[in-house]
Amino acid sequence: MDALFDDEVLLAFNKPYGVLSQFTPDGSPNRPLAEFGFPPRVYSLGRLDADSEGLLLLSDEAGLNQRLLNPTEGHPRTYWAQVERIPTDESLGKLRQGLEMGEYRARKLRAWRLEPPPEVPARVPPIRFRKTVPDCWIGLELYEGKNRQVRRMTAAVGHPTLRLMRVSIGGFELGDLEPGKWRELNLAERQLVLGVLRTAP
Repeated sequence: MDALFDDEVLLAFNKPYGVLSQFTPDGSPNRPLAEFGFPPRVYSLGRLDADSEGLLLLSDEAGLNQRLLNPTEGHPRTYWAQVERIPTDESLGKLRQGLEMGEYRARKLRAWRLEPPPEVPARVPPIRFRKTVPDCWIGLELYEGKNRQVRRMTAAVGHPTLRLMRVSIGGFELGDLEPGKWRELNLAERQLVLGVLRTAP
């Protein structure tokens, strides 16, 4: 791993629902990152859709975007998805093998039921609730991040995503960082983000 310099900033932000992964408004009711008091000159590494939540990294370090987001670099990203109905082993197996997504084929990934379901902060606004349709939390570990990939994949196997949270990047976990809060990573945490290289499934 390349050395990190003292003047380079790497921040972890727990992005709430309804927040953009950019600093400028886009004309929607969604809030931009500029409202959260980040230091100057940082930018988001990758993105989370406005209706997704969880770990978003920001930095002022040139080149980190390519290093973290290129699937060949082997930086896993873990998501928790609350989906409609209870996925069978067969459905999870289809996710693990990757799916044809029209213009591309998703890579293989890891997928499992989260049992018991995770304790997570309430979402504002809450997800839609259907009394006659059960829901389930699943975990997914990906090495790529195509547009709305998790939502498209779970829908393709019959389990639309109701709520989506990114909980780790590399070896760094979101932990107990509250929604809407951010903090700077220390050297050990930076190494967790950048130094974990695993072989994709």
